Amino acid sequence: MSVEVIRASALEGVAHGFLGRRGGVSTGLYAGLNVGTGSDDDVEAVATNRALAVEAVLPGALLLSPYQIHSADAVTVLVPYEERLRPRADAFVTDRPGFALGIVTADCAPVLFADFAAGVVGAAHAGWKGAIGGVTDSTIAAMEALGARRERIAAAIGPTIARASYEVDDGFVRRFEAADSANERFFAPGKPGHHQFDLEAYVVARLAAAGLTRIEAMGLDTYPHADRFFSFRRATHAGEAGYGRQISIIGIA
Repeated sequence: MSVEVIRASALEGVAHGFLGRRGGVSTGLYAGLNVGTGSDDDVEAVATNRALAVEAVLPGALLLSPYQIHSADAVTVLVPYEERLRPRADAFVTDRPGFALGIVTADCAPVLFADFAAGVVGAAHAGWKGAIGGVTDSTIAAMEALGARRERIAAAIGPTIARASYEVDDGFVRRFEAADSANERFFAPGKPGHHQFDLEAYVVARLAAAGLTRIEAMGLDTYPHADRFFSFRRATHAGEAGYGRQISIIGIA
């Protein structure tokens, strides 16, 4: 099966892609395009999958991805680095051609950014911690430091766990409401003591509040589509021993 590349109309004109698990060489529990170096998958299979992903989006580019820690930190990448020295952060930005910025997810929201006029791109990993902490704001600020302007920045949110699949408890809701009482709108009633959280809508709201006017939410739920996407929560509910990760890539040709 060939690698599936999902593209956003908001980012048309820049090399980018949200990839799931279709394609790739991994087998068994990680069958498909597992790119997770932190998984227990075969190391060579993961390396092959990462190479396949880059070739599907920006052939010949150098894949650069942060050591993700669920932070709000964005790093500007201007020169290559050794894999063992990759920065601990949750967003990368660059204005250099030939770099494929990659964000790895398995339910969290991958967000890709581009200012076409300035030639600046960014990629952010927005789990709930990074999202409420402001990882998208940090990414936009880092892009502006390279000459981007937020009124020109387009952003797209790729495959992420949807509200119907994302159950959280009362404490989780209180944390968001303490940050902003208006965050109540991102939660729907669930079973007693629980709620359903709309991470994608929350990220959209953060992007809009930051001044972005071209925002595309892909509306792709990672949880129910086991043949198309990896999902940490689905794997956990199924009692599986591990889970794969998918990658989202953007770069300047």
